[in-house]
Amino acid sequence: MNDIEGLFGRSLLQERDLSKSQFHGLIRNAVELRTLRRERREPRLLEGLHFALVFQKSSTRTLSSFSVAAADQGAASTYFGPGSTHFGSKESVYDSAKVLGRYFNGIAFRGHQHDVVEELSEHAGVPVWNALTELWHPTEMLADVMTMLDHSSKPLEAMTLCYLGDGKNNIANSLVMAGAILGFEVRIIAPRQLWPDPKLVEQAHVLGEGSGARLVVTDDVAAGVDLADFLYTDVWVSMGEPQEVWDERISLLAPYQVNSEVVKATGNREVRFLHCLPAFHDRGSELGRDLLDRYGLDALEVTDEVFRSSASVVFDQAENRLHTIKALMVATAGKVVGAE
Repeated sequence: MNDIEGLFGRSLLQERDLSKSQFHGLIRNAVELRTLRRERREPRLLEGLHFALVFQKSSTRTLSSFSVAAADQGAASTYFGPGSTHFGSKESVYDSAKVLGRYFNGIAFRGHQHDVVEELSEHAGVPVWNALTELWHPTEMLADVMTMLDHSSKPLEAMTLCYLGDGKNNIANSLVMAGAILGFEVRIIAPRQLWPDPKLVEQAHVLGEGSGARLVVTDDVAAGVDLADFLYTDVWVSMGEPQEVWDERISLLAPYQVNSEVVKATGNREVRFLHCLPAFHDRGSELGRDLLDRYGLDALEVTDEVFRSSASVVFDQAENRLHTIKALMVATAGKVVGAE
């Protein structure tokens, strides 16, 4: 049986909703869908379906991925942006879930509290896809692992990914869990104040006993990145945070910037750089200019030199959001690729 046949009708709220074989099955289907799209012979496996995109937080890649994936597959999508519905404000999550589930065949939710997407999934009666919450970002992990497989000749279980920055955020949480499920080494390199939740670390170690995964948490950059296959970072502060949070984070995280010295410290000429984007690597955005002027810096979490280098695969990573989200939508709401 295809690894992902059992996903039909199911939600994806966090990485642990997928087994190792289902994770790989979705990525294999994403690779096939990517090829078919590029050759302009993609089958329309979601014809006649309609999806709700409920976004309490703004987005570029995630919104584009869900809406284009639906359109490519023959489905329609309706976008509900921040403040555009009664969801969670004038109407309870329970009531909204019951209503949306009557109209739509699947719901993508991007917001803040993780318990909201859990309640939405519990009551909607259709697949719900977590497009980001404060705790997890599982659709990003599908694209990240696909990109790792694209850019390394090693088996996934032999790869080492090093994440530098805020070790408590949703990306770090999801990387820890994805590594534990799939069996690759994850190193979280962060100041001690921003190390992952000990409960998450314990869960990862338990899962790693079965998968062969290795988890390292350290504040030592040089030792942490040694022989890394992938360096990964994310913005240091979530959008909308007050200035005092930026002050604290920049002071804490400046030593964890991904720059040419960090790349050289890996000792791996084939090392690749990942970022879930947006990135503050130059003055090309209004917020970026403001931050860099305010703190007298040229870049924040990654330098422009690294971001634009041949080691950077961030735009392949961004494109893979489309293909992996499409594979997820097809598996949970449509048909298995290649099924009769």
